[in-house]
Amino acid sequence: MAAEQNPVLILTINDCPGMRIVRVIGPVFGTGVRSRNIVGNFLGGVRAIFGGKQAGYLKMIAQTRDDALEQLAEHARSLGANAVLVMRFDSGQGQAMNEVTAYGTVAVVE
Repeated sequence: MAAEQNPVLILTINDCPGMRIVRVIGPVFGTGVRSRNIVGNFLGGVRAIFGGKQAGYLKMIAQTRDDALEQLAEHARSLGANAVLVMRFDSGQGQAMNEVTAYGTVAVVE
């Protein structure tokens, strides 16, 4: 993630230790969707026959997760929040696509 003017603290816990929750705004989410190219899908299919680690898919999932977190932070900023509490991930996949949604509760903390 690039450095932002207004960073958003993203936590998986219910509160923000050492800080006070000033205002709870509500739910927020960010979704990332990616797919591999045809060559990557073909090579992944060949590797799947023999088993083992699928580095290309792991990289795609990590990038999709990062996209979802970036979208989550942007959505939180657009609502005037500086924190996301109780953040969770949900994911799914199709034929050659991967989708990750990050969601939580946005708040203003100080």
